[in-house]
Amino acid sequence: MHAWPASEVPALPGKGRDLRIHDTATGGSVALDPGPVARIYVCGITPYDATHIGHAATYNAFDLVQRVWLDTKRQVHYVQNVTDVDDPLLERAVRDNVDWVALAEQETALFREDMTALRMLPPRHYIGAVEAIPGIVPLVERLRDSGAAYELEGDVYFSVEADPHFGGVSGLDAATMRQLSAERGGDPDRPGKKNPLDPMLWMAAREGEPSWDGGSLGRGRPGWHIECVAIALDHLGMGFDVQGGGSDLAFPHHEMGASHAQALTGEFPMAKAYVHAGMVALDGEKMSKSKGNLVFVSTLRRAGVDPAAIRLALLSHHYRADWEWTDQVLQDALARLERWRAAVSRPDGPSAEALVEEVREALANDLDAPAALVAVDRWAALQEERGGTDEGAPGVVSRAVDALMGVAL
Repeated sequence: MHAWPASEVPALPGKGRDLRIHDTATGGSVALDPGPVARIYVCGITPYDATHIGHAATYNAFDLVQRVWLDTKRQVHYVQNVTDVDDPLLERAVRDNVDWVALAEQETALFREDMTALRMLPPRHYIGAVEAIPGIVPLVERLRDSGAAYELEGDVYFSVEADPHFGGVSGLDAATMRQLSAERGGDPDRPGKKNPLDPMLWMAAREGEPSWDGGSLGRGRPGWHIECVAIALDHLGMGFDVQGGGSDLAFPHHEMGASHAQALTGEFPMAKAYVHAGMVALDGEKMSKSKGNLVFVSTLRRAGVDPAAIRLALLSHHYRADWEWTDQVLQDALARLERWRAAVSRPDGPSAEALVEEVREALANDLDAPAALVAVDRWAALQEERGGTDEGAPGVVSRAVDALMGVAL
């Protein structure tokens, strides 16, 4: 599966700072020192509907991670999946009387368009769950054969007790885990499971649903968590730098995925930092496809909204914060974009060296994009009030905003 084209990242003078970021597993800030190649895995979409602002906010956060690393002169090995076979996708295809494969391809193509318009840097590997199945089957067989998984009426479940570190990603108690499991695709009440929290690794073929050859597992399709594990281990290996996604993925998805990988390899941890973006609400409720309270990036683009303004709207909130999308958020972003573009359009201006360092420091400090925006606001206000004599300053600001925040002025 192919990703989307990469926008050019301007080179800046000097060198950026190492990233300090909040780790869900420890509940505190960790200083990341990835070495010459930084490794990041971000969970992708289930393509049964268009990209909404909540999605965009998540991918914006991890785009900033990439940009901070690139500014330190590192390479970035970024991997993202597409869950192109799953119950929500199949259910939407049945509801709309369309082919599930065609629906997945259509929505994935639209996602690529949205990511390109928003100048999100693409992953090096963009892998669909379906194409990963040949690598998933042997992992499930290994877990079963080692005793870390068991069969139940043809399905194969992972035993969470096989990983002594289970629970260490989300830090939740068993009752909360069970509740979230039921809400987020699990089946804690199924009779016969060794532990209500045990997640499915391989679902035996159901009538009317797609299935694949699973070797000794029989025909079926993979569970949600093992898909990402197979892709991450194949392309990044254990101990990669950042596992990312929305905060609703901490449990069960990232918790279960970590346990799968740790049981498979005997190594700990799967990722050095588990990083989660906050949720975006509309009309007082979290944006979600099930509720239908969505603002789509593609709808905004078709209405003529500049993607740079959409990006500035996302950047105006700290990535870990839960926040609400309103018309005012967008209007503020449009006004900021206009001020910034006016400021960099002049032939000279105030010196920008200190500004670049301030933006670098803000982003290295747990991706504090709001603080970075305020720094640029101050420079733009100074430019408007009295200008300056540095002929290169507007160009430096324009390149810095593009390189570090993905906003084209």
